[in-house]
Amino acid sequence: MNIAIITGASSGMGMEFARQLDKDLRKTDEIWLLARRKEPLNELSELMRTKVRPIVIDMTSEKEMAQFAEVLTISNPKITVLVNCAGVGSYGEFRQQNNEDVSAMIRLNIMALTQMTKICLPYMRRGSKIIQFSSGAAFVPQAAFAVYAASKSYVYSLSRALGKELQGSGIRVMAVCPGPVNTPFLKHAYGDLSRINGLKKLTMMKTECVVAKAIADCKKGKSVSVCGLPMKALYLMTQSVQNVMQMLT
Repeated sequence: MNIAIITGASSGMGMEFARQLDKDLRKTDEIWLLARRKEPLNELSELMRTKVRPIVIDMTSEKEMAQFAEVLTISNPKITVLVNCAGVGSYGEFRQQNNEDVSAMIRLNIMALTQMTKICLPYMRRGSKIIQFSSGAAFVPQAAFAVYAASKSYVYSLSRALGKELQGSGIRVMAVCPGPVNTPFLKHAYGDLSRINGLKKLTMMKTECVVAKAIADCKKGKSVSVCGLPMKALYLMTQSVQNVMQMLT
């Protein structure tokens, strides 16, 4: 059985990936949609043409992740695509953020994503793809978004390194690094959307565009997908600096 797995599928980028992959995937028997909220998963499932298995899971729970790993062991599928969209962010100065918010970002953005990738990798074969949702925040440190940006730098670095490791296997890994995207994530991260600065508002992308670009870039075999001219410019600048640093060391 060939399956695609999408985490964070109950809203935002995960939900949009589900919608677009549903129209794009070939030779996929089921799409497994993972999220904590049951109702949005069921509503999305009814709109999909591909057979869907909604799975309610808290990816920060070791017990529930172990149960998911057992489901994979029993089903023994071939995972054609893994899309890790589940993530959380919190805006504010580090010293003023509560411990729960900081821990939540580390547990979900870093630990859960890493564990999900590790669990799924044995079920992937040549031609399989891993799409990791990073962020343009991964390219430079961001005050008032310190932990979130650092967690996305981790995702970016892990994706690039894992892609190198898996070159001989035919399994592709791509990091998606958009700038601000108009999703429920922003309201959760900022609380009050008026706190978003003018530049971010001007460069804000639509989920449909980011996902469409990511799918197209994945087909081209790219290791990084960057949507929008401002974010592409930032990415190219940071790459240039890294290249210079490598020459000097």
